[in-house]
Amino acid sequence: MDEPKSFRLGLVGDPVGHSFSPAIQQPALDALLVPARYELWPTSGSDLPHRIAGLRAREVLGANVTVPHKLAVMSLLDEVSPLARRAGAVNTIVRGDGRLLGENTDVHGFGAAIAEIDPDASARPTLILGAGGAARAVALALVEQGGVRIAVANRDPGRAARLADDLAPAPIRIVGYGDEELAAELAGAMLVVNATSVGWQAGEAPLPLALLSALPPGALVVDLTYRETALLVAAGGLGFTTLDGLSMLVHQGARSLELWTRRTAPIAVMMEAALRARAERG
Repeated sequence: MDEPKSFRLGLVGDPVGHSFSPAIQQPALDALLVPARYELWPTSGSDLPHRIAGLRAREVLGANVTVPHKLAVMSLLDEVSPLARRAGAVNTIVRGDGRLLGENTDVHGFGAAIAEIDPDASARPTLILGAGGAARAVALALVEQGGVRIAVANRDPGRAARLADDLAPAPIRIVGYGDEELAAELAGAMLVVNATSVGWQAGEAPLPLALLSALPPGALVVDLTYRETALLVAAGGLGFTTLDGLSMLVHQGARSLELWTRRTAPIAVMMEAALRARAERG
């Protein structure tokens, strides 16, 4: 049977209209001369089984998966990688020989992004704000790189405890979200990661910004939001190194692209496209 002359890829989620993924992936596909289009596939929960079944078509290379389907999609696949199972989320689906494999590239995305700033970042005492899927990917990336001094703070301590239990035997500590507890933790943290959604709106911050003064010199502050947030502005103003989430987005997308195409992703092309998309959207 002849190979299709062109292929399809897409983003499965609800909503998906805000995503940078097409703006990042299409230039990369074009640079690699892969005859494929990257599309947006808005999908409700009730339509998810039908959507995933459609990925078995010969012209489909695979898909990315975003909220709210990263967990629900796992039961619809033929195989899920051990890393994706441990992360509790699939964000990439690869079609091969009619079978669908679920992968998680968010873990790689954070690890690669933080390594560009500090190759030994996993050795830093770390405070992660949040306990959702993004926080889980961050924690797992650090654990995979040998990190052993990781604390998680979340307004719902039960959710933080579940994260720690799921990643056992990694020694992840749970700390309270009160100002005094956060200040005490920040005083010993050399890496702080905001993995909450607080910061997407201008002026929001996941903690009182005055607490950042407790950080020791040389600390690195990361916000997984794709732009400069109030947290990053405040941290930068105090002289700390900062990193937003755009690099993580590019690196996780690059790993997805490599899984679909078995080609080396053009990181520079993807980063340039991401920066351009962010500038266009303000």
